[in-house]
Amino acid sequence: MEETAGLIRTGLLVFSVCVCVVTSSPVGTSTINCEQGSDQLVGSVDEGYAGEVEVVSGITAGSGVKLVSHIFPAHLEYLELSFTPGDTSATVRTKKTLDADTLAASDSTLYYSVMCDDVIKLNNTRKLKINDLNDNSPVFEEKSYSVSLSETQQVESEVLRVKATDGDSTPANNVVTYSMAPTSEDFIVTNSGAFILKRRLNYNLVQNYNFLVTAKDNWGLNDTATVTINVLDFDNLNPYFSHSVYRSFIPENQEGPFRTVEPEAIKAQDGDVGINVTLTYSISAVSPDQYGGHFHMDPSSGVMTVLTALDREEMGSGVISVSIKATQTDDGLKTADAVVSVTVEDLNDNPPEFDQSDYSVTLLENSPVDAVLFKAVVTDMDQGGFVGDLQIFPGSSPFSIGADGTVRVKNSTVLDRETTERFTFQIKATETDPPNNAAEVQVSVSLLDENDNSPAFTSKTYEGKVFANQTVGMSLVQVKAEDPDADQNGRIKYSLEFGNNDGYFSIEENSGDITLAKIIPLVENKMLEFPLYITARDGGTMSRSSSAQVNIRAPGASNPQFLHKVYRGTVEEEQETGVVILRVAFMAVDAEIPVTLRVDTEADKFAISSGGEFSTKVKLDYDEAPHNYSVTISISDGVSSDSAVVEVQVTDVNDNSPVFTSDSVTESVPEDADVGSNVTVVLATDKDSSFNQEIRYSLRGGEGKFSVHPVSGMVSVTGPLDRETKTEYSLQMVAEDQGRPARSATASLLLDSSSGTLQLAQPLDYSEVKVYSLVVQASDGGTPSLVGNGSVVVKSYDVAVPENLASGASILTLEVTDRDEGGFSAGYFLYTSDTFDINKQGVVSLRRDVTLDRETKDRYMLQVEAVDQPVDGLRSTAQLNITVLDYNDNSPQFPRIPDPLQIPEGVYSEDAPGEVFTFVPTDADLGPNGEVALSLLSPHPLFRFTEDGTLLAVGSLDRESRETYELLVKASDKGTPPRENVTSVRVSLQDVNDNRPEFSSSSYVSSILLKDAAEGTLLLTLHARDGDAGDNSLITYSFSAGSSPYLTLNSESGDVTLTSDLADVTEDTTLVLTAMAEDHGQPPLNATARVVVNLRVVSLVEGVAFRSSSYNFSVPENQPGGAGVVGTVWASAGSDLYDVAYTLTTHADLFSVDASGAVRTRAQLDKEDQDWYILDVEAVDTRTPPTSATAMRGDVTYLWRGVTSRITEDTTRVGPPGRGKDPGQPSSKPQRIGRPHQDPAYKEDHDTGTSWTWSPWTQGPPPTSGHCNVQGSVEDVNGRHSFSRRCL
Repeated sequence: MEETAGLIRTGLLVFSVCVCVVTSSPVGTSTINCEQGSDQLVGSVDEGYAGEVEVVSGITAGSGVKLVSHIFPAHLEYLELSFTPGDTSATVRTKKTLDADTLAASDSTLYYSVMCDDVIKLNNTRKLKINDLNDNSPVFEEKSYSVSLSETQQVESEVLRVKATDGDSTPANNVVTYSMAPTSEDFIVTNSGAFILKRRLNYNLVQNYNFLVTAKDNWGLNDTATVTINVLDFDNLNPYFSHSVYRSFIPENQEGPFRTVEPEAIKAQDGDVGINVTLTYSISAVSPDQYGGHFHMDPSSGVMTVLTALDREEMGSGVISVSIKATQTDDGLKTADAVVSVTVEDLNDNPPEFDQSDYSVTLLENSPVDAVLFKAVVTDMDQGGFVGDLQIFPGSSPFSIGADGTVRVKNSTVLDRETTERFTFQIKATETDPPNNAAEVQVSVSLLDENDNSPAFTSKTYEGKVFANQTVGMSLVQVKAEDPDADQNGRIKYSLEFGNNDGYFSIEENSGDITLAKIIPLVENKMLEFPLYITARDGGTMSRSSSAQVNIRAPGASNPQFLHKVYRGTVEEEQETGVVILRVAFMAVDAEIPVTLRVDTEADKFAISSGGEFSTKVKLDYDEAPHNYSVTISISDGVSSDSAVVEVQVTDVNDNSPVFTSDSVTESVPEDADVGSNVTVVLATDKDSSFNQEIRYSLRGGEGKFSVHPVSGMVSVTGPLDRETKTEYSLQMVAEDQGRPARSATASLLLDSSSGTLQLAQPLDYSEVKVYSLVVQASDGGTPSLVGNGSVVVKSYDVAVPENLASGASILTLEVTDRDEGGFSAGYFLYTSDTFDINKQGVVSLRRDVTLDRETKDRYMLQVEAVDQPVDGLRSTAQLNITVLDYNDNSPQFPRIPDPLQIPEGVYSEDAPGEVFTFVPTDADLGPNGEVALSLLSPHPLFRFTEDGTLLAVGSLDRESRETYELLVKASDKGTPPRENVTSVRVSLQDVNDNRPEFSSSSYVSSILLKDAAEGTLLLTLHARDGDAGDNSLITYSFSAGSSPYLTLNSESGDVTLTSDLADVTEDTTLVLTAMAEDHGQPPLNATARVVVNLRVVSLVEGVAFRSSSYNFSVPENQPGGAGVVGTVWASAGSDLYDVAYTLTTHADLFSVDASGAVRTRAQLDKEDQDWYILDVEAVDTRTPPTSATAMRGDVTYLWRGVTSRITEDTTRVGPPGRGKDPGQPSSKPQRIGRPHQDPAYKEDHDTGTSWTWSPWTQGPPPTSGHCNVQGSVEDVNGRHSFSRRCL
């Protein structure tokens, strides 16, 4: 049970202090009066006083005195008298300390009397005032108070009273105040000690209160007591649930009691906890109400149960609100309500689903990595939707899928429509949570064609011929290109780009058929050649192209003849027969008559084929035979002939190795030979010539003691010799020619004299030395020493051959010696090679079915064994190294070139060029054969190539003038003869923001009448264009100078519209602003135009005009002239710069108009004389020259013509009422006019029953300025006639 007013009892120890004042001086003195007696106030003294009170003098000697009581007999207990008979004075002193509190009845005053003890006993009464001191604490009557209260106790009622008293005598010391602890909002204690209830009691909150009450005097002395207030319960509260809202989470598809209820189990109790009546539980409502039958609540325990399982996927919301009630069993009106929020928890009982049963999408081929194809949407009826993984199968598919279902390109390299047009794969969606439901869908991706293939000609060159029987339109040759792209991207059109300067040829753009466009004038004895460059271009949006060369030859009438009289060629010596030296160019006009080519001289050595290939018939030897041959050749068709000379130069091949004059040289060298002294010359010779014959010597071994001159072969001493240290040096002399590849001979030896084992002193290099001839010397240790010599030969072969070596051509001959009888005649060779053959004679040749290709393989190594006889033959091994030399048999190749190449437009020059693209062509050949130079097929004034292959822009490029350039690029190598390749490239200019927007006009003007103004009215449209492209051409409009609240400018369309109906504009206004058109380039460029908008009150015409289209005034008759304003007209000059003056041009004798436009009468008017007037008012402005507006100057004006009292099919019009005395009396002859219902001027007065009509006014010439017709009516004393007006 909660206690909110628990008390802490504090102990207060109170001491009662008695202050006894003892003094040697009396309080007062007096003289006794025994004759009459006396009454005297002695004085005052604080309580607690002890000592002399009074000294009484004047006692007659011999007389006696007594101390007697006065009024209060009990007061004598405080005093005593000290007197000795015979003394003349006596002293009154205290017997005990004085206490004001005990004397409270006498107002703390001590009364006594000193009586003369004579015959006449007279009293001398005295009063002594005792001052009260605070020497007493308050004291409660009870130490503990207690009371029991019903919780229905009335507020502000007294429930308990405590009381404490203070023994002090004066209010200053004995007034008591009360306080309690702890403080409480429910109770207070008054200074009278009453406990007052300040707030309604609630047993459920507090069952008892405990207070410590303190009674305190003014000086802080106090006493305490405890107060206990017990609260009694009363049945006045409804029951209540522990919580107003409960939450429960139940799984779908399950029945039974709620598993959990939060924050705790459902429980209600009686609000009056002290009574606590039994409660009954029930369900009062369910929302949504269709789930009412799904739940049950136990009436006693409050336990809730699911009666019918719920399917969350069929529910609109997963939350159901169940309202529950608790009712007291003794009072059905006392209830409590709460809500149970039931959340139906989702079970993973539904598989994921794709938004489509299958997907079929298209994708542009070559799309980049991460390009988006589509987004697969996966749903799951379970709560939270689909949560899981998405995968693509098979994994080799070039696509990936993100967690959000976005399918992107993973591998762009395989997206080639020409290779694969369609990809099919599956997307699998697998849930993360068990049981890991999954779904699959098939995706079909069709690749859309991109123009990523250039047309490719079936041949790099084509040839055609034109003969004497030529006819216009004849087909010469057909070129063909193929493009694997689809549709327009693969449709090829052919065109003649270069070479058709004279217009002899034409090409059919679709078939590629080249025909003769006009007759070629053939030249006798001359072959005309026309190299044409054909471009094949596909139909793609960004088209691609390639080029090929067509050679058209047109021979004139001539005899068979050589094109040159002398042909020159070279051939290396020792080449196998059939080596083609050169091709002879000749001309034979008539292909129907065969020609014969023949070698007339040196026919045993040379031959010529029918195609002009001049070749060898025998091996040519440079070393043993002539170096040059002059061969006569002839051509004949049987009727005529021609001859020419072929000059053949045989070039030396390094086919001979140097040969030493002796394999070994032995020389004695004194040990005291000077450093630098010559030892011997070892010479070698070489049959070759030039560099192949030049020999360089080198020396190996010798421990640095010897050297050899590289040219002379002189061996000399380079270090001191000491025979006792070393008696013998074995040196190796190497002779190497300067041919390529070099050949060499050696005479070097290292001899181990003890074992005779020959060992390598260092690794052998076949490229340096091919043959080692070693001399071995053996000597004994006798005296004299006997010696014996032997030789050892170690061989290798190293040869270089051109890659265009003819099949079957000989390369070299292996040299094999055998000292046995018969030599190597019965020997044979063992080797393994599918490229080379070795015959029994040791001739190494290229196999007849094989050709060499250096770019495929540039070196061959053969291990060759020479076996001297078939059975038990002895063997020797040699290594054959064959190097393949490059021949210019490969044309340069272009890399993949972006299409188009791009460069920003701009002003370029030779001094400040712009880089377009760096081409890196390749050539598989080596050396000069593989060095590629780039150039434009035809020089171009705006582009050129640098040596490193960079295409430069060297002229001004303006995209707005020309957006693309087609260039033919030639790549040539430096071989002999050179080979080349041609390709076409397209250079596209990127836009640079170099053009300002241009307005269609420098000034835009619009005018509008105020009466026609409405919010949103379009006044004018600004238009500007920008010659740039893309964002550089996008234009935004704005006002850059001037502003107006009446106008708004659409930034995109340029529309200038009104922002309001101009109701606050009362005069002509001209708005002048500056509009700016700014593009979106960086930096942005802009242009401005002037915008003028005229807001006009009356007229759009520049000049004076009246504000209103008509005026109608009336004036009473008989009114004195000038008595008042009849009406006011107003005209505008159209500008604030000008003023307007008014003039009355009719009836000026009766009316006037002032500068403000006010019309007044000049004289008295009589309606019976004339009841209406037409006034002409002219308005003139101050322009130079002035403009004016004058009334009654228009072309058709309707005037008031009369009155008719009856309307018929043929209306009769009468003139205006004139001289009649009363209104309505016609005074003119009727006129037949026409049908009234077709007359726009017809007007009927329904009040009077009269009808007024108008007739056309055709007076005067057509108007030249604005005018106003003012019509009035004269008001009769008995009636009033009014009429209308019209202003033009």
